[in-house]
Amino acid sequence: MRHIILALALLCPAAALAQGTAPAAAPPPAADKPAASQPMVGDKPLVQVGKKSAAKKGEKPAPGKPPSVAQKLQACGDIDDATKERLMCYDEIFKPQPKPKAAPAKGVNECRFVKEEDERLTCYNGFADKIPRLPR
Repeated sequence: MRHIILALALLCPAAALAQGTAPAAAPPPAADKPAASQPMVGDKPLVQVGKKSAAKKGEKPAPGKPPSVAQKLQACGDIDDATKERLMCYDEIFKPQPKPKAAPAKGVNECRFVKEEDERLTCYNGFADKIPRLPR
């Protein structure tokens, strides 16, 4: 037991002194090496990796990116139901191109062919409600 205490008493101050001393004068940087202000790992510059893009699921798009069609449709769903404002919101996403005899819509982008506004709004609502809720 005495030997362990004696060894610790001698090694701890030696370790503290070894960490606190400055290294000998560093050689001047070579022309092919980067500047001393850049952090180094050994003799190579430290590479810093940035964040991955915001395209991951559950993240908002970057400020410069426009929102996706699904996000736009969900934003229209926040407007009061069966109102002209909601239909106008949907019509901004998909410009209406009414056809006299439009077939039943198989996708949300085909709702623009429905001539009657109430039917077109019902068509958009049916597809917008099926989209899984994206986090905001």
